[in-house]
Amino acid sequence: MLESMTGYGRAVHVCDDGAATVEMKSVNHRYLDVSFRMPREFAQVEEAARALVSERLSRGRVDVSVSVEWRSSLRRTVVFDTHLARVYAEGLASLAADLSLSGAVTAEALARYPDVITVQESGADPETLWAMFRPALEEALNQLVAMRRAEGQRLESDIVHRVRKIEQTLVEIVKHAPDSVEAYRTRLARRVAEMLGDARVDEARLATEVALFADRCDYTEEAVRFRSHIEQFCRTLSEGGARGKKLDFITQEMNRESNTIASKAQHSLVSAHVVEIKSELEKVREQVQNVE
Repeated sequence: MLESMTGYGRAVHVCDDGAATVEMKSVNHRYLDVSFRMPREFAQVEEAARALVSERLSRGRVDVSVSVEWRSSLRRTVVFDTHLARVYAEGLASLAADLSLSGAVTAEALARYPDVITVQESGADPETLWAMFRPALEEALNQLVAMRRAEGQRLESDIVHRVRKIEQTLVEIVKHAPDSVEAYRTRLARRVAEMLGDARVDEARLATEVALFADRCDYTEEAVRFRSHIEQFCRTLSEGGARGKKLDFITQEMNRESNTIASKAQHSLVSAHVVEIKSELEKVREQVQNVE
């Protein structure tokens, strides 16, 4: 089954230390590109998180957003810098004496000075962070993968339908190949007869011209290669793993063959069929470019 590169997942994990919320979004991209937006302390476990995502996904741009609500008692501590407060107090007392100022220096006044009182967030060890983060990441990743698979199933159904239409149209193109030569022979014979009037037409020369034309407009090889590409495309669909790049390449090869057939064909019906094929190929390529 194909997997799309478009998906979304969101999960929350609550534990004794707090709650972690993970939100994941993925869109199509040539390679796997994972970016994280998370609290600074979680940088310690980013490598492990990236490895976990890489185990499940092969392609796509993946944005992972992490938010955390810690228990207040665990996260914040008020720190009093007594030494700095003493320096401020001594400096203020000296200033007051030099300027003959009155008034005592109070603790309340000192608390207003920079860095005398600070609120610090207590750090957590990597094991604690990972224990909080991993369950939410895994659940969000499961949801994202499930959505990518569901979307991939819809894409595969549409792609198969369009490839079958292309295959049927190719059969019609091959069927009309002799018509181009016969139509050319009829037109050429008519023109020659009109030019020569009652004179005898050189059938040998006419046959030579028709043979040369047939060689120029023969697209049998292109049709054979096109059919081979269709078979390879269908085999690739049934394989496992990341197949988007390979399917895209095969689609481009089919498009090249259709261009060559269009340039060689000298039949209006064949040209119309080629236009149908190219239209379907364009839609197929749009779909496979979103396949992992």
